[in-house]
Amino acid sequence: MSATVMSHAELVASAREDERPLVEVERDGSRTLLRMNDPAKLNALSAPLTVQLLDRLTELTTDPDVRTIVLTGADPAFSAGGDLRLMRDFAQPMLESGDEGAAGICRWIRNQFGGVARTIVNTDKTVIAAINGPAAGVGLAFALASDILVASERAAIVPAFGKIGLIPEVGTSWLLTRRLGYQGAFGLFASGEIVDGARAGELGLVNEVVAHDDLLPAAERWAARIEALPPHVPEMMKPLLRRAADASWEQSIAMEEFAEPSTFTTAGHRAGVAALLG
Repeated sequence: MSATVMSHAELVASAREDERPLVEVERDGSRTLLRMNDPAKLNALSAPLTVQLLDRLTELTTDPDVRTIVLTGADPAFSAGGDLRLMRDFAQPMLESGDEGAAGICRWIRNQFGGVARTIVNTDKTVIAAINGPAAGVGLAFALASDILVASERAAIVPAFGKIGLIPEVGTSWLLTRRLGYQGAFGLFASGEIVDGARAGELGLVNEVVAHDDLLPAAERWAARIEALPPHVPEMMKPLLRRAADASWEQSIAMEEFAEPSTFTTAGHRAGVAALLG
């Protein structure tokens, strides 16, 4: 193998050597702001930024004191998606002369890009995407995978896969067909239409559209709503609703029937009933 061709493992190791703080973490009690921080490159998902993002997410989602995570990007973008330099300098050489071939690319897409998306989806913490600008490609996938989406008026949904000869990836095909239907998702991907924040709200792609300066306060308000609930409610509600989206009505009602009785055993339920009954 040519010395200029890195394996998947070598790429991850090289990314970990980059000491730039490409992902910022701001803790406020049980709430955390997680900001992708490479604004000059529109927070493109380079190898170092992606590895740092997955590392920070893993730390936060395994911290018992964290309840909500707000994911955003440093202005002016949420994320421009996969770094084209990474595609050129890692993916293409690996295909042309590397030992791993497409398997190495699969490992990166599955373990790093897919690792971030799966962490967002599978954690019991609530993840709130604060879309402050363009969200393209894999960056869009991370936003769509979140539990609550709040968009700035400057937000832009950018389905950029087709323009660079790629197809929907990292879960966007599943996520968008469930929001827009088959024809709606196909049309969006085929046209490459850029959907602004207001239009994203009309299409139901986001939960709320706000003025740019109100984006993080709006995300904080959503976090406060989540944290006002007894802790077990969002933790149990999240996996239930996510599985229901891909299940039949019979499967969904059965899951609810088995899950609901356990909530009756919690202090949060008893306190809520007592408060309502006075």
